[in-house]
Amino acid sequence: MNNLSRLAMAAMACTLGLHVVSAQAAERWNMTTENPEGNYITAVAKEFSADVEKATAGELSIRVHANSVLFKRPEVKRAVQTGQVQLGDVLMSVLGNEDPIYEVDSVPFLARNYGDAQKLWKASRPAVEARLAKQGIKLLYATPWPPQSIYSKTPISVMEDFKGMKFRAYNPATSRMAELMGAVPTVINAGEVPQAFSTGIISGMITSPMTGVDTQAWDFAKYYYDVKAFIPKNFVIVNERSFKRLPEASQQAVLDAAARAEQRGWEIAEAQTSKLVATLAENGMQVDPAAPAPVEAGFQSIGQTMSAEWLSKAGADGQAIIDAYKN
Repeated sequence: MNNLSRLAMAAMACTLGLHVVSAQAAERWNMTTENPEGNYITAVAKEFSADVEKATAGELSIRVHANSVLFKRPEVKRAVQTGQVQLGDVLMSVLGNEDPIYEVDSVPFLARNYGDAQKLWKASRPAVEARLAKQGIKLLYATPWPPQSIYSKTPISVMEDFKGMKFRAYNPATSRMAELMGAVPTVINAGEVPQAFSTGIISGMITSPMTGVDTQAWDFAKYYYDVKAFIPKNFVIVNERSFKRLPEASQQAVLDAAARAEQRGWEIAEAQTSKLVATLAENGMQVDPAAPAPVEAGFQSIGQTMSAEWLSKAGADGQAIIDAYKN
């Protein structure tokens, strides 16, 4: 073999070696999301994943696992913190027992439209980020649910109609709200709602029109009162160590994609809300645009009580959030 051939082979080997190194350097992450494939929060997560892969030219790919197939809602934050999964999407307020700051968006009747909900998120996000950072978790973005409203098998005209009703709760705030309504809170995951109604475990709930459509609420509930009690959010969190191991360019690509995902999520939520409520009506539910006046008055009183209770738990940080929100 002459020198020219040896040089050519050496160059080829070097090129192949670089390809191998590049392939080994590519990151493959998993992301657990709690909602089904048809849910727009899951769709935003998948668009975020595709956006990241495109922006990093394939150096980072994220596989989205929908419908809680990897981890159930109570397990997600711990799974991300311990590195069992790199990314997780979970309802923020489910962490309310850990720290009341996480449930600020579920204080009833504090923010009842998207404009106010965005102001509340802007005021509370720094405190949320700081708490997550202490546990080795980085906040990427948040996507709002549609406003939470009342579903019932029976008509509601006064607050006494809730007395003794078995009422679905999904976080500490909704459990407390049900208690103040005179109902009996029962913790039920979204996927279990149809069976819970059909077997009499619950006969009412407060949730979004998105969950109503996902679970085909018209099959088990007749009445929908569009009270818009509050607008909760799911947030997407990433293991800080995994994030920091990325090249700086990839880190920035993830942050940029997260910013776009958050904007997209808020726009989709607002655009989808009226369509989702219309779908409930089209399938036979009686949709009222608001609660009857005596019920709304009762809800306002509950909102005042729960705001005071939340502030007593959240302390100075909570008061700072409310002051920033109102100003």
